[in-house]
Amino acid sequence: MAEQGGPAAQSKAVDESKVSAAELKKRAKADKQARRAAQKEQEGGPAEVAPATNGAHQEHLAQAQGVQQDQKGKVAHAKGLQQPKPSKQGGQEAKQDRGGPSQAQNIPLRSRAAPTAPSKELPKKDNTVVELLSHLYPIQRRPNLAGVSKDVHPAVLALGLQISTYEICGSSARCVAMLLAFKEAIQAYTTPRDTSLPRHLVSHHLSPQIDHLRSCRPLAESMGNAIRWLKKLIVELDPDKLEHEAKDFICEEIDRFVHERITVTDQAIAASARNQIRTGSVVLTYAKSAIVEKTVLQAHEQGTRFRVIVVDSRPLFEGKRLATSLMRAGLEVQYVPFSGLAHVVKDATLVLLGAHSMLSNGRLQSRVGTASIALQAHKADVPVIVCCESVKFSGKVALDSIVLNEIAPPEELLLSAVPEKPHTYPVGAATTAAVGKSAATGKDAPEDDEPAKLKTLHDWNSAANLRLLNPMYDITPAEYIRMVICEYGSVPPSSVPVVHRLANEGM
Repeated sequence: MAEQGGPAAQSKAVDESKVSAAELKKRAKADKQARRAAQKEQEGGPAEVAPATNGAHQEHLAQAQGVQQDQKGKVAHAKGLQQPKPSKQGGQEAKQDRGGPSQAQNIPLRSRAAPTAPSKELPKKDNTVVELLSHLYPIQRRPNLAGVSKDVHPAVLALGLQISTYEICGSSARCVAMLLAFKEAIQAYTTPRDTSLPRHLVSHHLSPQIDHLRSCRPLAESMGNAIRWLKKLIVELDPDKLEHEAKDFICEEIDRFVHERITVTDQAIAASARNQIRTGSVVLTYAKSAIVEKTVLQAHEQGTRFRVIVVDSRPLFEGKRLATSLMRAGLEVQYVPFSGLAHVVKDATLVLLGAHSMLSNGRLQSRVGTASIALQAHKADVPVIVCCESVKFSGKVALDSIVLNEIAPPEELLLSAVPEKPHTYPVGAATTAAVGKSAATGKDAPEDDEPAKLKTLHDWNSAANLRLLNPMYDITPAEYIRMVICEYGSVPPSSVPVVHRLANEGM
């Protein structure tokens, strides 16, 4: 390396000056490619490089850097500028050249580790959500009053707890209770300065009450129709009307709505439906409907002798309360679980069903299991009659239970009685769950001193491939329904959208 700084180097520099600019550009490009290749070898190669190879690389890089520095010096001198300082890399390489090959050999080359991309953690799947019905899980039911807005009225808070615990369960009962709670909230309202009651009441006072009820449980169709009617009533008020007069007027209209659209309507429907029950009839009903209960009791008070079959199912067992009420009234009642439906439907002469909502395509949305009741009755040629108020009629359309539904907490499907001591398999027993060969894999299970715990349905949340689905409603096809009895009379399922336009859209 020391010889490179002598006469040979000077003669080489003189030869470089005779080379054309195009040749120098080509050499610089080749030197640049050589440096890139050397850099790639250093990054991807081993941690230590052989000394001879290292020295050769250093000499090659130093020569290339010297050529570049000479060219820069000539250009700067021609323009009258000061020659630029050598780069840091060139200075280090020159120092290595002056230090001789022994110093260059003692400097090990470090290999850079290839950068690794940061690992992205996959989001943890929710064990409680069924993927097919994930669109029905937008809002979790509020389990308690933690985090409730301060604008929610105490009467609405109490109603939310009653709705979420099924103390108030029916669609009509929830609608009436909601309107009565709104009456108390409206009476406690005070209009702020520089605004009017019609503009401020709905958006700033009534909306928090509605949002809280929706967080406790999704609103029924009757509740939605009542809320739309109430909002329209408020915004159409005269802004110049005194506050106490406006609030009294709203409360009076709420009472009138409950009386005309629910109370009197139920009486009219029951009076019309009881004529379908004749002496010797066997009436089959499912779960509990307030309007069906009123119909059966009115028919019994008329002196008609008939029998009632109440079919019930988990998890709410609403039919128990209906059977108890009818027995206390003196009726002959047969209480049957859902599994015995195919047997008792042969004895029925009439099926009376309540409704959560009547859809515009004539289909019935009611408690889950209703579609099976109507299907079995249709096969046995038993007429199916639906008793439903027009406030429950909807402009929505659904063909199955996947699009429109309410998903209840899956824990409601579990039995309340949990065994204190879970079953265990004894050690050494030839079972597939503890010790021995598995029937599924044929491999020996690992032996353990502790007994293996037998999992039950209460451990569903820890099971990898188990989901519990608890839908509240199903959809009954219109061809299974003989007629729909409402306050407008007995209509076929195809007339539901007409009644809905008359009763709800024009109110």
